[in-house]
Amino acid sequence: MQPFLTLYLNTSSPFARVAHVCLHETRLIEQTELRWCDPWAADSELLEINPLSRVPTLVTAEGQVLTESLLIAYYVDSISEGVSLLPEAQREAVLSLTGLGQGLMEAAFQTVIARKHQGSEADASVLGMRRVSAIERTLAALDAHPAIMGATAPTERTLDTIVVAVALAYLSFRLPAFDWENRFPALQTWYARVTDSESFILTAFE
Repeated sequence: MQPFLTLYLNTSSPFARVAHVCLHETRLIEQTELRWCDPWAADSELLEINPLSRVPTLVTAEGQVLTESLLIAYYVDSISEGVSLLPEAQREAVLSLTGLGQGLMEAAFQTVIARKHQGSEADASVLGMRRVSAIERTLAALDAHPAIMGATAPTERTLDTIVVAVALAYLSFRLPAFDWENRFPALQTWYARVTDSESFILTAFE
């Protein structure tokens, strides 16, 4: 089958990985052309279609350009005929947990970018300390979350589990000093169950 979606992404963005996993989970990956790119490049193909030059960027069959991982996930869910990323009966709960995961991902990503450009001074700033505190609080909240405490292996990966799991994977990948795997055992057990799937194995950070 010819692809009718085009996803611009790279191998280290947590936001791009969310979109990539969602395409796998909805089985739309087989109809998607993946275009690996460097969003920092000044002359990239990505910049020609997205002035923000950010990944992920999705181009639909109609040529519409969609940006931001959660908006792409919503669109992918709306056209999927298979697994629902936002099941109606669980929508509020899914969106609530998705928000925690997205916030954790953004705090971690901004910490990485700040350290890259500001060095050790980044964490000493007001914003740096606020980001680190937000990461710590969110990890503790997730570890005690009803959807995670005593959770059994999920049969379907909804948007909330995808976003939280990708955020945790990004922490391990870029900010291992948080050592969340050993400090939050319930969260680690849940994470291991969620990521034991083709969609996570095939989209691993590099």
